[in-house]
Amino acid sequence: MLPMELIQLSFDKIMQTRSYTVIILGTESKRFAIYTDPGIGKCLQMYLTGTERIRPLTHDLMESIFNGYEIKIKQVVINDIQDTIYFARLFLEQDKDGLRYIIETDARPSDCIPLALKFNVPVYCTRQVLEKAIAIEE
Repeated sequence: MLPMELIQLSFDKIMQTRSYTVIILGTESKRFAIYTDPGIGKCLQMYLTGTERIRPLTHDLMESIFNGYEIKIKQVVINDIQDTIYFARLFLEQDKDGLRYIIETDARPSDCIPLALKFNVPVYCTRQVLEKAIAIEE
């Protein structure tokens, strides 16, 4: 099995409608869209603008749990695309009793991207995903 080539993505923008959110990610040469529900879009906008939240959102709860167990998010990897559905892996790290534990878990990119923005960690995709993704042109 060949090692996967990972390509770092940049967060370009989000576009919001009442029925869906579009997250635009990409490289200098290609950008692509991930569609998700409007709640994720609102969450992303709150994080990007630093909006105060009266009560914690789901990603805030996850941050509290991660902090309580001293877990760090290392990276997000968008590792597959099937039709128009993207798949991701969330990489977590915990140092405990002198040992480092790395946890890789299946996740939706729409859940991982707000965490990546919140924790300022990189988002990658595989070369295969970048090649299969439908390019977005302005």
